[in-house]
Amino acid sequence: MRLAAAQLGTASATPHLDAELLLAEVLGLSRLWLIAEQRASLTPAALASFHAAVARRLAGEPVAYIIGRRSFAGIDLLVDQRVLVPRPETETLVELACAEARRLAGGALEIADIGTGSGAIAIALALALPQAHLLACDLSIDALALAQRNVDAHGLTTRVTLLAGDLLAPLPRRVPLLVSNPPYTVMAENEPAVNRFEPTLALDGGADGLACLRRLIAQLPMALLPTASVLLEIGATQAQRVSQLLADVFPTATISVHRDLAGRDRVVRLRCAALPGDQPTTMDGPVVRPWSAAGAASVE
Repeated sequence: MRLAAAQLGTASATPHLDAELLLAEVLGLSRLWLIAEQRASLTPAALASFHAAVARRLAGEPVAYIIGRRSFAGIDLLVDQRVLVPRPETETLVELACAEARRLAGGALEIADIGTGSGAIAIALALALPQAHLLACDLSIDALALAQRNVDAHGLTTRVTLLAGDLLAPLPRRVPLLVSNPPYTVMAENEPAVNRFEPTLALDGGADGLACLRRLIAQLPMALLPTASVLLEIGATQAQRVSQLLADVFPTATISVHRDLAGRDRVVRLRCAALPGDQPTTMDGPVVRPWSAAGAASVE
């Protein structure tokens, strides 16, 4: 494990973690057991499998693809090259969506997840909001096949409905809450390994990263109830432009920008209408700030 970590230091920002996860997988043990005990029988076949896994990681393949799993928001998900590897920063979107669902209807409402991929966001929301129903859409049939396995594994077949189609087209009716982690990266700016291994359909946001977001935002008026809310994950430099796109379509709505735990802009929230008892948006350290066209120049 130490030798593998030393090798992986040239290809990974987390070489020790990667080595532990790969060796634990080969041995059929938990990573925590392996770390605590520091001992296990290693057959020649297991050693060969471990070396092969390390070689894949040295080539840039994500650990999640090599072991076939990823932890997200405290849940285990099956992942492979059909879907984007769920990122920790997307948990910010889940947390905000849970709070918004409770604000709108005490958590008992229908939520649309656009571009569901592995089903990570929809499943996390369904588990956190036992009275909610999720409509999880994706253009990729291959991604939906994997998402269905994850939905089934978490016992959510009756509460998470998977729908095939482009952006908002599959939605059967207007919804009170819509969330999305759409493709928003510029492919030329991504790490080469990301483009090589993860699905282009889930990454490519066009020349400026906003191509998919523009189409999604343009479709929102036909998909939302009058008091609906929308939460969109964005790239760290896109807050001002995405906020303006939303303001152009919803000029009377309330728009705010929220940061992830690393302090980067990560989610833009749209509230179409205020509800009784709502408090004005307040500045909350580095977490949230209200957005307006007048103050656009001061957006950090």
